[in-house]
Amino acid sequence: MSSFSRNLLRTAGKAKSLPAYSRNAIPSSSRFVQLTAEASRPKQDLPESRSEKFTVDLNEDSFKGYKFDVPKLEWETSKDELVHLYEEMVKMRRMEMAADQLYKQKLIRGFCHLAIGQEAVAVGMEAGMKPSDKLITAYRCHPFTVQKGGSIKSVIAELFGREAGISKGKGGSMHMFTPTFFGGNGIVGAQVPVGAGIAFAQQYLNTNDATFAMYGDGASNQGQVFEAYNMAKLWNLPAVFVCENNKYGMGTSAERSSMNTAYYTRGDVIPGLQVNAMDVLAVAAATKHASEFTLGGNGPLLMELVTYRYGGHSLSDPGTTYRTRDEIQTMRSSSDPIQGLKTRLLDWGVVEEAQLKKIDKAAKEEVDQAVEEAKQSPEPKESTLWDDIYYPGTEPDWQRGRDRTEIHRYR
Repeated sequence: MSSFSRNLLRTAGKAKSLPAYSRNAIPSSSRFVQLTAEASRPKQDLPESRSEKFTVDLNEDSFKGYKFDVPKLEWETSKDELVHLYEEMVKMRRMEMAADQLYKQKLIRGFCHLAIGQEAVAVGMEAGMKPSDKLITAYRCHPFTVQKGGSIKSVIAELFGREAGISKGKGGSMHMFTPTFFGGNGIVGAQVPVGAGIAFAQQYLNTNDATFAMYGDGASNQGQVFEAYNMAKLWNLPAVFVCENNKYGMGTSAERSSMNTAYYTRGDVIPGLQVNAMDVLAVAAATKHASEFTLGGNGPLLMELVTYRYGGHSLSDPGTTYRTRDEIQTMRSSSDPIQGLKTRLLDWGVVEEAQLKKIDKAAKEEVDQAVEEAKQSPEPKESTLWDDIYYPGTEPDWQRGRDRTEIHRYR
């Protein structure tokens, strides 16, 4: 078990002693993968060409399996792809940092859940998925929206409630969509059975696409999650249920809320895979393996991505009342996904530090420009209130509004 995991258990123990069963149900030595962001190395000398592929050996503790053969501890990549992964993670963090400041300036109102610290999840999953694979998640969804086809401007504008938003200013922080991304869903755990439904549609339509249905450790005890497992296994749906375990469900540590915190083992007969999700390469390798596994006719898979959020549950939560500042700083200094990849890029001679500084500067400029353009977008017109309730062309003849007298006629 990593020192961080031990610290978490000690912290939970101070607040409330764990029952004997929850301490002993899963051997402590196998509870978590090693959370590290930079422990990998190339199998051979790097090629001169920036586009030529080479193989990277992943850390031996990147994966743990439950009734499942873990992926090979390697990832085939290129210099250009490594730099791209770094660029994407930097942009995602810059976007979320901008959202933080804009919220504090009261330009963003309502709910806003940021993924600072968890950048390797969205970026790594996109690197491992087929472009046509589907994904659905909860409300910490901004990076997924961009990775699955949205733009930074469309996300910021949506946070502002403006026309240029990806949901035309009507969805806000928790409700963003693209053709392969089904949200951003605000009700805890409700997206999991919807994800099973999307997987059923892929099977029915014979699309050969996997569906990744994501939820947090805080939603892992919802009954509908287990109902979705059951149906998916009965019908052998091409579904990957992904527990994005950032250690805290709102302000409650996983150890205080869950009898079994090895979430990848909770599918009963469904095999499971636990992944070090602070390493973007490990996430990419696991995601690719998961997609191929479920599309190979093997039915659903449970994948637990062990990660960490630096901020609170939402921007209304300071995030320091249920954990120490030292804990957060330890994670930032030892397991940051961006710094971990940056270290490898420099150590392996992929880029010079000056180029990384240019990437950082370009990411800031891109986000700043997106913010300014989003500010210029107008608010949605009242005449569009009835638009987008139904998929275009499927509207009924009429729709009742806020009271019985308010009627809108589509035809």
